[in-house]
Amino acid sequence: MKLINIGLGNLINSDRIVAVLSPESAPAKRIISDAKTSKRLIDASGGRKTMSVIITDSDHIVLSYLKNEDILKRFDKTGE
Repeated sequence: MKLINIGLGNLINSDRIVAVLSPESAPAKRIISDAKTSKRLIDASGGRKTMSVIITDSDHIVLSYLKNEDILKRFDKTGE
């Protein structure tokens, strides 16, 4: 199990990440809305502007203030 820092000291298991999306697209907005109503949304942005949407294999949606590129760099550092 390798953990990735997604900002503000929040960590996520890199083995559970399925996709990282931009929050500006219509499908991502729909995913966020659906996750919010079904209580599967985890907001790890700390009140800052959401820059990435992380989808996990457990169907949870995690919001982060880090850009997709920054998460990718941290993901690559874990040796994946």
